[in-house]
Amino acid sequence: MKLYRFLSGPDDSSFCHKVTAALNKGWLLHGSPTYAFDAETKTMRCGQAVFKEIDGVDYDPGIKLSDY
Repeated sequence: MKLYRFLSGPDDSSFCHKVTAALNKGWLLHGSPTYAFDAETKTMRCGQAVFKEIDGVDYDPGIKLSDY
């Protein structure tokens, strides 16, 4: 099974820690990061897609992606 997540957060170290934690759980980067201005909060936001392949498990929409 292939899993996909899109991580997002403020442009600060908490976002970097979120991506780092995912990488250390075996997730791989997919594509380039994104960077956009949030007009409502007047802050910059970051995003990064990640994916992971899990053998021997069938996909179910009820799974909690962050458990992997």
